[in-house]
Amino acid sequence: MKILVINAGSSSLKFQLFDMKDESVIAKGNCEKIGIKGSFIGYTMKDGKKEIVVDMPDHKVAMKNVLNLLTDKKEGVIENLNEISAVGHRFVQGGWLFDRSVIITKDTIKKLNMLVDLSPLHAHANMAGVEGCMSIMKNTPQTIIFDTSFHATMPAKAYMYGIKYEDYEKYHVRKYGFHGTSHRFVTSEVAKLLKKNVKDINVITVHLGNGSSITAVKGGKSIDTTMGLTPLEGLIMGTRSGDLDPTVVSYLADKKKMTASEVVNYLNKESGILGVSGVSSDMRELNSAIVKGNERARLALDMLIYRVKKYIGAYMAVLGKVDAIVFTGGIGENQEDLREGALEGMENYGIIIDKTRNAKLPRGTIEQISTKKSKVKVYRIPTNEELLIARDTKELIENIK
Repeated sequence: MKILVINAGSSSLKFQLFDMKDESVIAKGNCEKIGIKGSFIGYTMKDGKKEIVVDMPDHKVAMKNVLNLLTDKKEGVIENLNEISAVGHRFVQGGWLFDRSVIITKDTIKKLNMLVDLSPLHAHANMAGVEGCMSIMKNTPQTIIFDTSFHATMPAKAYMYGIKYEDYEKYHVRKYGFHGTSHRFVTSEVAKLLKKNVKDINVITVHLGNGSSITAVKGGKSIDTTMGLTPLEGLIMGTRSGDLDPTVVSYLADKKKMTASEVVNYLNKESGILGVSGVSSDMRELNSAIVKGNERARLALDMLIYRVKKYIGAYMAVLGKVDAIVFTGGIGENQEDLREGALEGMENYGIIIDKTRNAKLPRGTIEQISTKKSKVKVYRIPTNEELLIARDTKELIENIK
C-alpha cells in the first residue's frame, strides 16, 4: 500500500509518498513560492535530490505538478496514480467539530468551512491543498488528520477560559492546542522505549521549533497543552509572543495607533525570539549572536528556557507521576544547552540528565539523556508527523473496506 501525505501552507505544499509495507519514504519534496514569481519544487528520491523550476500560480497547479512528477517516466517513482491507495492531508484546526482523523466527504468539507475563522491563514492553505488534490484524484480515498484532535481529550477545567460561559457556547472560545500529530507520535515512540502500553504512561512532550508547545499526557491522552485558541498562546516562539496580559493588546493599540487585528499580527509575526533579540527568529543565527556577546539574543534564549522549565514544572504537578520527558522538534532535538538549561536544578523532582551525553548527541537519532539514577527518564526523539498521518490514513481506509 502506498500513501501520499500532503501538508499545504500559504505558499508551499510539502509531500511524502510512503510504502506502508515497511513505512519507508519512496519520495518527498516541497513546492515553494506558490503564487509567487520563481516557484520551484525541491524533490528527493532514494537516488538523490533535485530542484525543478516550474510556474505554480496556485495549489491546484502545484498538486498537478507533484502528481506529474511522481509518475514521470524519467524522474518518477510510480507508473501511475492508481498505485496510490490514499492521500492523507494535514489540517491545523479541527475546532469543536473534529476530535479524530476522518475520511473526507462532502459533509467534511462543509464542516471545515465553518472553522475558517479560527485559523484563517492555515485553514485556507490547508483547504487549497485538499481541493487541489481531490480535483485530480477524484476516486482516491482522502483523509484529514488534525493538529488539534489529540488535545480533544483535555478536560473542561483545562481548556476553558475565564470568560462568560454564554460566549464560550456561542463563539467556541476555548483552548484547542496544536502540534497534536507531533505530540502523539513521540508519545507512542516513548511508550515503546519504556516497554509499556501507551495507556499506562504519563509523559511531558516538549515540541520546540519556530512554533513551540508542551503537552501533559496522562495515560496516553492529552490533558493540557500550552497553545490555546490559536498557536499564539504559551511559550515564547520564533516570532510569537506567547503568554502575556491580554491588556497588552489594547495598550499597544493605543500607544502605536494600531487596530486590535494589527496588534495580534504584531504579536504573531514581529515578536517572540525575533522581537526580543532584534536578530532573527532562526535559532542558528541567535546562537551565533550569543557567541558574539549579544545580550538581547542571550535574553531571548533565557526567556525560552525559563518558560520551558516553568511549564515542565507545572505539568509535573498536574500529572502527579511522570514517567518521561521528551524533547522533539527542530530546536528541541538539536539545542543541547536549551535541554540542559530547562532541566537544570530539577534533581529534587527526580530529573537528572547526563550533561556529557546531552552535549554530544548525533543528529536524527533517538537518545536517552537522563542518568540511570534519574527517576524520570528524559529522551530526545525526532518527530515524524508525516508518518503518523500516513498511519492514520492507512487505518481509516482499511476500516472502510
